[in-house]
Amino acid sequence: MIAMAAIAACGAGSAANRDSAKSSGESKNNMGVAKSAASPAANSIRTPVVLFFGTSLTAGYGLNPDQAFPALIEQKARAEGTPIKAVNAGLSGETTAGALRRIDWVLRTAADLVVIEAGANDALRGLSPAAARKNLEQLVAAVRQRQPQARIALIQMEAPPNFGETYTSSFRRIYADVAAKEGLPLLPFLLQGVAGIPRLNQADGIHPNVNGERIVADNLWKGLKPIVIQLDRVSKGG
Repeated sequence: MIAMAAIAACGAGSAANRDSAKSSGESKNNMGVAKSAASPAANSIRTPVVLFFGTSLTAGYGLNPDQAFPALIEQKARAEGTPIKAVNAGLSGETTAGALRRIDWVLRTAADLVVIEAGANDALRGLSPAAARKNLEQLVAAVRQRQPQARIALIQMEAPPNFGETYTSSFRRIYADVAAKEGLPLLPFLLQGVAGIPRLNQADGIHPNVNGERIVADNLWKGLKPIVIQLDRVSKGG
């Protein structure tokens, strides 16, 4: 059973998240995309850009930017000889509908791979799984229209148990359905092995702490590594 607190991670106050980012010295524009992101075309042999598009779970609420899982994945990729430039485009409290409104702006940053983490706030609010599915499909379509060269990966999210098994199962299925329909790799549940475990979460019992973020990064990297290896070969002309 997925702890409700784990799902609530995405919905905690966006204002607090922005304050945390400011206090840590994070350099971001007002839509949550790092200003320092390099364009994929910056060098003839360049570092592939991976754009992590999501909620406060992606943003790394309550943590320094270099402690959030996108930065940790960048470190892992570099250590394993397949360097990437991770762009953190997480925004607190965002539903799939909000993500759809924001995606075109975020895609001004050129990327080789777009990793989509969306939907947990829909589940937290008990919004329609069918509507969330449609929004996810439209997010994929937006990426393909704006950046047809980019690969796309989808992260599995889960609904809290308080809405009942029917809702929880229906919500869970939308990710596998969208991934199958769109031909996307489906990455594991973002908070797998972290949700509901106090020692892996911050004092609010909601957001992963530094140790929890490391587990999140480990889980996602297993699925992303084969894609990153392919991107690395392309960037080197292999």
